[in-house]
Formats: sequence, C-alpha cells, structure tokens
Amino acid sequence: MEKIPVGILGATGAVGQKFILLLTDHPWFEIRELAASERSSGNRYQDIVTWNQAVPIPETIGPMMVKNCEPNLDCKIVFSGLDSSVAGNIEEAFAQAGYWVFSNAKNHRMDPDVPLVITELNPEHLNIIPYQQKNRGWEGAILTNANCSAIVLALSIGPLHKMFGLETVHAVTMQAVSGAGYPGVSSLDILGNVIPFIPGEEEKMENETQKILGVLDQDRFRPAAFTVSAHANRVPVEEGHLECVSVKLKEKASVEEVIRCWQEFTGPAHDLKLPSAPQQPVVVVAEKDRPQPRRDVWKYQGMSALIGRVRPCPLFDIKYVVLGHNTIRGAAGASLLNAELVLKKGMLD
Repeated sequence: MEKIPVGILGATGAVGQKFILLLTDHPWFEIRELAASERSSGNRYQDIVTWNQAVPIPETIGPMMVKNCEPNLDCKIVFSGLDSSVAGNIEEAFAQAGYWVFSNAKNHRMDPDVPLVITELNPEHLNIIPYQQKNRGWEGAILTNANCSAIVLALSIGPLHKMFGLETVHAVTMQAVSGAGYPGVSSLDILGNVIPFIPGEEEKMENETQKILGVLDQDRFRPAAFTVSAHANRVPVEEGHLECVSVKLKEKASVEEVIRCWQEFTGPAHDLKLPSAPQQPVVVVAEKDRPQPRRDVWKYQGMSALIGRVRPCPLFDIKYVVLGHNTIRGAAGASLLNAELVLKKGMLD
C-alpha cells in the first residue's frame, strides 16, 4: 500500500530519535515532517541534532528541514516525543486541528477521555476516542502510551490479571539512565551509585497500570481493583529497566501455571500481524541469572518483556524479575504499535 506520511514532534530529543530509527523503512508509514523547538526550526536536522544513537542518522532524514511544533504539518499522524513541560498544549492544538497524536508524554495519560493503551492488553480502550472527540470538539485525537516502567510492569502482570486475577502487586525498579532523557543524570550522581528516587515514577506505575488493566464502561474508565506498590531507583545502566515484582493472585496458581500463562499470551497485536508487534510479547528466560540489561535488552528488537527467576513468594504468591527496553517498548515503539493498531482497525479512514 501507499505509505502514510507522518510527523515527529520533539524530533531532536532522545525519544524523537528513537521514532526516527523505528519509522525509517517502516512498511506503512513514511516520515514527512520533523518538528522541534523554535531554536531548531529552519535548520537541517543533521545540523542541529545531538545524535546519540548507535547507528548514523538515516540518509533521508539528515537533510530534512526542521519546523516549529505547530499544526500546519503535511501529515495526519504525528508521534510526540515532546517533553512534558511543553507537550500538553501542543498536543491539544494538533488534535484540535485534526491530527491524530500518538503521545509518549505524561500530560494526558490519566485524562478521563484519553486512552492509555498497550496494544496487547487493552485495545478496546480505543473506543473512548469518539467520546473524546465529541467532548472536546476535536476532529483529531490524542492516544497515549504508558510510562516506561509502567509498560514493563503491565506487560508482565497483564496476562496474570486476565488469567488469574490480581490482588496485590509490589514492584522495585532498577531504571536505566536513558529514562531521564539526554543528557540525563549527572555522572557525579550516578557513577558507582544508586539513586532511590525518580520524581513521579512510583505514582505513574501505581496509577497507570490500574487504568491500563481496568475496564472501559461506555464513556469512562473503571480502574482495576488490585493494589500496586512501587519503589523506583535509578541505576548506572545505559538502557533497560529491570523490575523485581511480587504478586498476590485471586485464583491461586503454581509457578508452572504462571509460566504457561506468559508463554501462551500473544494478544491482538500479534493476531493482527502489526509490523512492530513482537512474535511473543512476554518471553520467559530459563537462565537462573537472567534477564540482564547488557545482555538481553536488545533481544526481540527491544519490543518484548523478558521474565526470569520465577519462583514462589513467601509473602505473596509469585515473584519474578522482568526487563524491558525503556526507550523502545517503553516509549517510541509503544506509540508506533498503537498507531499501527489504529490504522489496522480502520479508525483513520
């Protein structure tokens, strides 16, 4: 099919750069517009970006002119990698002007008429979009993906909640420095150290997972009833959020049954054959000391959650370790997968 033109808001930032990598040579979408701050606009992308990726700037992208983040871009879909300090009003302006905004920012995630979507877990939440458009008088829409640590947690507990039900979830994160954007955390703060505080992170994990795994009741969301308690820590790892999780199940299950639940879980992203969907969204690894960020974060193109050390928990029922790529599955890749779902469902026609 003819590729659909898309734009990237915040194209020079860390998430914007990941959008560029994932969208270059995408089978359905073609990067038509790059937008960033006023100081960047009017310049060629390659002249103003601090490129921090492991591969060079794609040849087709470097010479492109960067524009302001204003709703006059030649496309209908925009992917927002904007910082939350500016994302809210800009994304609303684009939606009001008829654009479909796939946002990685936190600003609208918990809005009562904005879907917070993980494609494999809650695609039915997209049904709130007509209510959003009616309520706000928009021709476009805003769709959000979750916080990077919340996505990793939700991908692991979501299948368990669907199969057995959840009562209590306790999670302790070890989060990569890339989650703080660029230049991120000062080297004097993080080298040889662990910072046991990330502003707002624990609240996002606790609240966003309940919205994701809750129910859309006509025009409103009912959050899931289980309790989540999170501790967030920044560690000297470049990419990959590792989380130690303990869960109490409503319906008791053995370790073997829990592992089978993860192994058999696919979700609609796989069934619809979306280009960015991993073959297996949750992968259980057998090695007793894995997953590890350095060795495992890029497996499965960074789109799967890797789970290991599954064992009984003397306090709750089951405990395990889960790893996810924070800037791919936890950011740009999640937005892209949501856009593929919307297109496949014919919502953009």
